[in-house]
Amino acid sequence: MNSKHKVTEGLKKFSNVNKKALEQYKNFTDNRESLTARKDDLDRSAKAIQDLIEVLDQKKDEAIERTFKQVSKNFSEVFQQLVPKGKASLIMKRRATEEEPQSQSQTTGKKGSRVEQYTGVTIKVSFSGSRDMTEQLSGGQKTLVTLALIFAIQQCDPAPFYLFDEIDANLDPVYRTAVAKMIHQMSETAQFITTTFRPEMLAEADTFFGVSFANKVSDIRPIDKEAALEFVQEESTER
Repeated sequence: MNSKHKVTEGLKKFSNVNKKALEQYKNFTDNRESLTARKDDLDRSAKAIQDLIEVLDQKKDEAIERTFKQVSKNFSEVFQQLVPKGKASLIMKRRATEEEPQSQSQTTGKKGSRVEQYTGVTIKVSFSGSRDMTEQLSGGQKTLVTLALIFAIQQCDPAPFYLFDEIDANLDPVYRTAVAKMIHQMSETAQFITTTFRPEMLAEADTFFGVSFANKVSDIRPIDKEAALEFVQEESTER
């Protein structure tokens, strides 16, 4: 009894000890291992997402550069068709180098570049074939450059139809003829609807419609080529 009593008295010294400490330690250890495993899974998922973002960014950059290269090529070719003695080019502007031609950007060999590096596109043209391509353009020349860019984009990503409203109004007769022929050429793969008061566009058109306005009502009717030419000639005489 004395021994048992001594043991009991000795245990009283540990009355404040948590008797569930071992069980709680085991539970906490299990929870820690579970949370650590979950963290590892989340880290792997985050890395997979980041890798996917990088792949998509790279594909986006490649698509932009590929599209730009094609549009740039088309733009130079289209402009030369419209202006046989002229030269034109598109230049991709970057933050690293203020202006870098597409040919240079394709030879750098850099992968994974960010789209944010691009700051815009510069157009350089020369109607006289000058190398510096810093000529001051007239309103008609600016219109021709704009049309060349539209046609270049159209060749890269065609739309089913286009509606042009007096795009030839500011053009010289020679350029009107060139634009009309190009539209007629591209009409094999798309439909072009144009309004004009100039005979050059009518010379290449396939179908003609006359539009009249009376009593606040517009009337659209099909007409033949002769009637269309007569109408524009009367309009040009009145102007």
